[in-house]
Amino acid sequence: MTENKNQNSVVPENHPRFQSLKYRHKIIEGMKNLVVAEAGLIAHGRGECFDYILGEKTNKAAKKAIKAAVAMLLLANHPVISVNGNTAALVPKELVNLSEVLNIPLEINLFYRKKGRVEAIKKVLENAGAINILGIDEDDMVTLDGLESNRRLVDKLGIYQGDCILVMLEDGDRTEALKKLNKKVITVDLNPISRTAIWGDITIVDNIIRALPEMLAIIEELKDLKKEKLRKIVQDFKNKKNIQDALNLIKDYIDTQKKDAFKILEIKN
Repeated sequence: MTENKNQNSVVPENHPRFQSLKYRHKIIEGMKNLVVAEAGLIAHGRGECFDYILGEKTNKAAKKAIKAAVAMLLLANHPVISVNGNTAALVPKELVNLSEVLNIPLEINLFYRKKGRVEAIKKVLENAGAINILGIDEDDMVTLDGLESNRRLVDKLGIYQGDCILVMLEDGDRTEALKKLNKKVITVDLNPISRTAIWGDITIVDNIIRALPEMLAIIEELKDLKKEKLRKIVQDFKNKKNIQDALNLIKDYIDTQKKDAFKILEIKN
């Protein structure tokens, strides 16, 4: 069982919403510890909705995108993993493992830069074993052209000079800005038609709690491949088709659920 200490309730592991509730509580705790912004709760709820109509599993389209994303990261000269509050609250160990296995830095990048948030996220990442964390020292920060929000502040040794950026649970304006600076952008977004998803070079339509472990597994499969084979994996991947496949899967899932619901209603009546 998992316990929600704030609400003095226990969620049994056989509860049909066990996984969803477990991570929902992590987001709530993250907010109380300054890691997650208040708006992050709303964003998480929106993601839960999309995850539900995706069947709450990593589908074939997502797996293809994950494979292409890993290949792109392995080919990059200066890849960077962008970290916000929600990702730090949900998957800190996975972020650190990904950073270590690929030997690329984590960079804290926030829309809501409330006092103490950067330090709180840094602490969470360090507790998970992170060593190479950027986006902390204001003296190392520069601004991205074309952005007015706090997202414009990036580390000059990280995202600013990076050629491939992995962004998760991202806002679309920065993804668009990164693309206009000729950077490759890999996104993890449960909404396949968000601006982030549309602007990304590779869009992984999946929940980060599943996508990151899947990425770690694929790294083991691809890490010893020659660059020519990695390039072919990336070249063969078509993001527009990938997004369309994800939308088709949503439609098929809803159609199936609708039929099942009507059967239950018929039985009840």
